[in-house]
Amino acid sequence: MTSPRSWWRFGRRVLSPLWRRLTGWMEARAVDEQTVLLLYAVACGAVAAVGTVGFYAAIDGAYRLFFRWTATDLPLVPHLLYRPIATAVGFAVAAFVWRRVGRGYDGMTVPDVQLAVARRGGRLSFRHAIGRTVASVITIGGGGSAGSEGPVAVLGAALASRISRIFRFAESRTRVLVGAGAAAGISAAFNAPLAGAFFALEEVLGTFRGDHFAPVVVASVVAAVISRAVFGDHPAFVLPQRYDYDGALEVLWAFPLLGIACGVIAAVFIRSHFALGDVMKGWRSRPAFARWVPWLNGFLVGVGVTLSAGVLVGVGHLSIPLQQFAAMSPWMLLALTLGKIAITGLTLQGGGSGGVFTPSLFVGASLGSAVALLLHQFVPGFTSAPEAYALVGMGAMVAATTGAPITAALLVFEITGDYEIVPPLMICVALSQIVARRFTPDNLYSGWLRRRGERLDHGRDRAALAAVQVRRVYNANAPVLSEGETVSAAIECFARLSPPLIPVVDDTGRLTGILTAAELGALVGAPRAVDAVLLLSDVVVPSEVVNADETLDVALARMAIRGAGALPVLEPATGRVIGVLDRGHLLAAYEGVVREV
Repeated sequence: MTSPRSWWRFGRRVLSPLWRRLTGWMEARAVDEQTVLLLYAVACGAVAAVGTVGFYAAIDGAYRLFFRWTATDLPLVPHLLYRPIATAVGFAVAAFVWRRVGRGYDGMTVPDVQLAVARRGGRLSFRHAIGRTVASVITIGGGGSAGSEGPVAVLGAALASRISRIFRFAESRTRVLVGAGAAAGISAAFNAPLAGAFFALEEVLGTFRGDHFAPVVVASVVAAVISRAVFGDHPAFVLPQRYDYDGALEVLWAFPLLGIACGVIAAVFIRSHFALGDVMKGWRSRPAFARWVPWLNGFLVGVGVTLSAGVLVGVGHLSIPLQQFAAMSPWMLLALTLGKIAITGLTLQGGGSGGVFTPSLFVGASLGSAVALLLHQFVPGFTSAPEAYALVGMGAMVAATTGAPITAALLVFEITGDYEIVPPLMICVALSQIVARRFTPDNLYSGWLRRRGERLDHGRDRAALAAVQVRRVYNANAPVLSEGETVSAAIECFARLSPPLIPVVDDTGRLTGILTAAELGALVGAPRAVDAVLLLSDVVVPSEVVNADETLDVALARMAIRGAGALPVLEPATGRVIGVLDRGHLLAAYEGVVREV
């Protein structure tokens, strides 16, 4: 039997001559770098779209295998027990597949793609990606509560990474193509090319640089075209017939209530998800329990889904029944909201594989419908459609749980194509993020990274700053004055050098405070006799500081506390002032790091 490695070598032998001919043709015609990148973005978009189509077909096939063909014509009691048992089997098989392929690795998620772009030059293991894709197919098709859009984004990114490795591209090009592949996956999944492109720019690449924008957009559009040719030109789920709201005033009071509610529930979702993960990690550390964790969690998820009559996971890869939500009681919808959070945690932390995007949409839709129906009960004259609140709640919840507000807003807008929904959507997206971060510092992506010792909360921009220590870029020749000197000496120093600030130190070289031009401005008009006798210790103001061994992202956060343009730099061992770091140094360092990649 031919091994995958043999197929890999065969592909290299076939593609290498074609690649040499293609590069020779482009060199002869002086094709520029951006055009070359766009050509490969088209290929990445097409491959990712085909992968998405195959992934969805596999999920639907697995669902038919687990629940349509096998469970046909069962009596009532065995039928009620069948789903929990089938889901437990699905979890066990998915966990076995990933255990054999992953071999202790727990990546191949959207945060792992972020990490690969920021730290590994966009290199993703294709073997791990296929293993995670198969495990996700089994999990979702077997009745687990997991998203299909996260896995297709990872699959698209991994396919793009493989293309880059075949043609031996530089890391800078590989990163862009990985983002293009992720964009194509989301675009094909939701039939939303704008949301797909901005998901890649906002979450995967973490930057909106102009040279990244065009390849990502091209790949996203190509994927959407192919997806529409297969699935048709309609959203990923059925839109309600009515989703209007009463008027502009509602945007100022009712929808903000929904935004606050989404923020609170998003924080519950995030904290419970990782708390459950800690519990499962403890169980898996005990050999006697480890093998039974997928079986137990799968059974519990199956019981929950059975009690909801299948509403919690839907059919195949379709799982958000907006029309059905509008006909339920608000208390049932709140129960579904909490139930979805619980079974999603049990699925993803207990052996199953998949994403968090679709569960977040479900939670937002059910919570939004519940809020609208409660307003119907308790606010006289309130007649807005619950479906409008469901759609807005979807965007708000995704923004708060994934930290992707632009993607969330664009996704709902592209799905509806309705400008009327944009104002309440923007209000809710903003409020949900603010409230959620008030209760938890993490989203579902950054929390995964933080628990592995990584900090990529702001994508590549944050990663670039986090990679540089202050001691590499600060100004060691910045003027420093003693607290015993007079104000006139400081005025003369500002007139001669125009520094952003002057650190003032004591006899041991430790910081007493700082002086800026603003503090001295009030003293400039004073008599020279006053300047000559007034000491700097009398006029200094306190300041945030940064140690030389801290990173530039920390320094930037310290500057933001007081809106400062510069900070004194201290030597960590002695606490002595050794220079000044200003925003110009930060910008120059950032541009240098980005230029290298």
